[in-house]
Order: sequence, then structure tokens, then C-alpha cells
Amino acid sequence: MSFFGSMTTALTGIRAQSSALGHISDNIANSQTVGFKRTDTRFQDIVTASTSRNHLPGAVLAAPAFTNGVQGSIDASEVPTHMAINGEGFFVVSARVATIDGNPVFDGVNYYTRRGDFTMDKYGYLVNGAGYTLQGLTIDPATGNPIGDVPGRIQINRDFLAARTTSTISYKANLPAWPKTANADAGIPNSELLTVNRFTPALADLSVISADNEDIFLNNSLSGGAVTGYDSLGAPANVQFRWAKVDNGSGAGDTWQLFYKTNDAATGAQTKWVNIGQSYAFDAQGRLNPPVDSTSITGLTVNGISLGNVVLDHGASNITQFQDDNGTVKTTALDQNGYPSGELVSIAVSENGRITGTYSNGKTVDLAEVTLARFNAPDKLRRLDGTAFAATQDSGEAMLGGGGDIIASAREASNVDIADEFSKLIVTQQAYTAGTRIVTASDELIRETLNMKR
Repeated sequence: MSFFGSMTTALTGIRAQSSALGHISDNIANSQTVGFKRTDTRFQDIVTASTSRNHLPGAVLAAPAFTNGVQGSIDASEVPTHMAINGEGFFVVSARVATIDGNPVFDGVNYYTRRGDFTMDKYGYLVNGAGYTLQGLTIDPATGNPIGDVPGRIQINRDFLAARTTSTISYKANLPAWPKTANADAGIPNSELLTVNRFTPALADLSVISADNEDIFLNNSLSGGAVTGYDSLGAPANVQFRWAKVDNGSGAGDTWQLFYKTNDAATGAQTKWVNIGQSYAFDAQGRLNPPVDSTSITGLTVNGISLGNVVLDHGASNITQFQDDNGTVKTTALDQNGYPSGELVSIAVSENGRITGTYSNGKTVDLAEVTLARFNAPDKLRRLDGTAFAATQDSGEAMLGGGGDIIASAREASNVDIADEFSKLIVTQQAYTAGTRIVTASDELIRETLNMKR
């Protein structure tokens, strides 16, 4: 090999180390960039001729070795809309290209990023620090399930959350075998507390309780708790329940009935309490026989506020009659599915990767679900400004869904290790210097060769 060939080989080495130095510089400069993926250097030799008896050095090339699939550390953030991906996958984002008539315009191409420092802009979009807009699936408020399977730009609606009428009341309780009503406290024997369709003193009709008979009713019944329901406009209705044993079977065959208060202002013969119309009969083991998993309260109205027909859901075997020393009704669950209207107060990211809105009525509602994309060859993605990537033929098409877990109130840091980069910098510097020494030595040898003719 000629001296000129040696110099050429050394020059390719210098160029390769220059490329490596550029990668190191880029990594160090972006060591604090959220979601940045470092670029390592992969050296490739080029052989001009090589046999078992002869070898001619060729050259070296420096190619980038991307680390798009290497995760950075996850750092906690105080911003509730920041998120990080723990595992594989990328956020699907859009790029804004213009603003027309006060509204942003997007280019319609999907891009991908690990940068999750998203905040809501004035248009209601979630935009990260590089200006990319997050995409996901809208949530159906009625079912809580995503609508469709093709992600679109997530835009938070700031409108009021409409009121929801109470349609179901979940109620679970244990009724005492021997209720300690006011009459029981007065010394009436348990066996004489209540008989079929007759209180002490007697009441001929238990379908409704008038204001005149309320004292008798209260003295022969137990409080069953209260829950606030809502009508279609969000007006609250305080639904109060009371239980009365209407058939005392001395521990076997006991029957109870449930009442709710319909009118606080009722007087005289006006109805104040209404029987829901369902009998709860218990066997000797304190279980309902027949079972009553649910029943319907027809036309439930409280103080003029109508909730309509409401399902009273007990679940399976969740109304019992076991011995209770206090002789009171122990309510284990009493809830309903209605709520008043509310104004959006804040948004955040839940641990299951959903964007949730908190409203002034105290309700937290799922608004959208963040979509993650995976690639068979993530290191073959094309890099863009702002730590974003575009799909290429080598990377393959994006596979939506699956991937890692979304961590709320967190950001993924750059995967650059400063100590490692400085170590590579020292090695690169030494290799570059050694390459220049080869060029210098080759130059001196060429000069000596030229001086041979003197």
C-alpha cells in the first residue's frame, strides 16, 4: 500500500471520529431535553482487498446508532397533565402548521414522541413542550368506553357537565332480628312488637303514612339512612329511608317493608311516607326468601322533586337479617348514580392512561384515552425537531394499542448519561489525534521519498 493510501485511510478515520464527536456533542447538548434519545456511533470498516497472504487497508465509516427504544429515567412532576411511558411505545401526536380564523390547522400526518410534558392550550388541546398536540380516543360518557379505534386530537370541552337523573340507588344493609324501636324501648315484648299489617297502636293501611300517623310510624320503624338524588335539571332530593317489620315470625318468616319520605311539609291526612311496595321476607338463617336482588320505586318524588322510576339495587344477598345487639339497621352501602351539573375545574391523567376532568359538582369524568403506538423497529424511525419521530419503510407501520404503562404526573428524562458521554469523548479525542499523527507520519515519509533523488 502506498503512503498516499495510508494517508487516505487515516483521513477516513479522522472523518469518522469527527462524526462521533458530533454525536457526542448532540447528546450532551440535549442531556436535559425531555424525552430525548441519544445517538451512539457505529463504526464500519471497508476492505479494499484481503486474502490469506495479503491485506490492503481500506477505510472506515461512522454511522449513527439510534437508541429510540432505550428508556430514560422517569421523573416526578407537579403538573397533573404530564405523563411518561414506562415500557415500549410512543405518544401519537400532530403538528400544527398554521392558524386560520383563530383556529389551529394541523398537517394531518401522525408523528410519534416520548416527550410527555403536555399542558392544555387556549383551544383545549394538550400540547407538549415542543408544540406537538396529543392524540387519543374520546370516551363515551354514558358507557365509559372509547369511541372508535382511530385516534384523533384530544380537545377538552370546557362546557358544563350536564346533570344526570338518578336512575339507580345501590342499597345494602343488615336488619336486626329484634329491632329496638321506640316501642321496644318502652318495654313492649319483642314477640308483641309488630304483627301482620298492624302497628302498636294499630294502623289499618301501610301503603302510605300520613302526617297524622307519622309518630306511630316512627315509633315502630328504624332509620335506614338517606341519600341525595338528582332530577333531570340537577335539583337535589334528600331521599330518607325507614324499615318496618310488618310480620314477626320469632326469628323465622320475619317480613319487613321499606318506606321513603315524600313530603316534609305534609300535614293532617296528607301523605308523608310512601311504602315502596316490596316485601322482604327472611328465613331462619337471616336470608331473603325469595331473594330480592333489586326492585323498582315507581314515581319517586321528594318535596315536589320527581326522580321518576328508580331501581333499588341490592345485589345478590345484600339485604340480611342477622342478630344485632344495638337493634338498629346497619347500612353497608347507600349510593346513587345521579349528579347535578358542574363546571370544569381541572384535568389530570389517571394511572390507566385516561384524561379525566374534575367538575365543580365533585364528579370526576373520563374524557379521553391516550393512545400509544408501537413499532417493530423503533430505531429506524426518522428523527424530527422537538424529539419527535416519523414512520419510515424500515420502521414499519405504527401498531396502535398495547405498549407500556402511562405514568401520571411524570416526565421521561433524556437517556443521555453525561459520564458515559465524557468517557466516549476522551476515546474519540485520542483516536482523532492518533489519526492526525498517521497523516503527519505519511507526509514525512512522502517527503523522504521525494528527497531520494537529490
